[in-house]
Order: sequence, then C-alpha cells, then structure tokens
Amino acid sequence: MSSSSQSPGLTLTGFQNLIRDRYFATDSLRGTPSTFMWFIEEIGELSTALSNNAAGKSPSPDERANLEEEFADVLAWLATLANINGVDLAAAVAKYTTPGKVEGVKD
Repeated sequence: MSSSSQSPGLTLTGFQNLIRDRYFATDSLRGTPSTFMWFIEEIGELSTALSNNAAGKSPSPDERANLEEEFADVLAWLATLANINGVDLAAAVAKYTTPGKVEGVKD
C-alpha cells in the first residue's frame, strides 16, 4: 500500500502542524544552521535512493520503500525548517496555485 493511500486527508498545513506539535521544542533549540545540515543530509540520502531506483532499473521492494521513506524525511525536515523560521508552507506554495504567478518551466 502506498503511503498516499494511508493518509488521504492530510494537507500540507496538517503535516506542518503535525511536525510542529511533535518536534518544535527540540527543533527550535537546535536552530536553523544545524537543522539545515540535517535537511541536507536527508537530501543526500534521497539522492542515493533515487540512484537505486533509476529509470530502466527494477527496484527491489526494499529499495522502493527506502525511496518513499527518504522523500518523507526530506519533507519532514523542510517542514521543520519552515516551522522554526515562521514560514507557512501552504501560504508559500500559493505562488504555484495562483494563476499567473509562476509560468513556464526551467530547462
């Protein structure tokens, strides 16, 4: 079962609040520089998982599960960074949901 089917009603705001409720006390004491380092470490782990799930290759169930786990970890650390810096992620992504704000694609 994919993780998206396990929590179909979870919004970006709900996820950010869940991370805040569970981790804010510790995260805010750690501060932005150290938290950013944890975030970058998770991006590295996601990079490795993406390599293990490269197009044209059939990943094992464990490799696929690890890929999903690393995406979740990156999202959680991003929410942590947003929380300790007073950024509402749902409001921030409005630039992508408001017509005319972001157009085109990057090459």
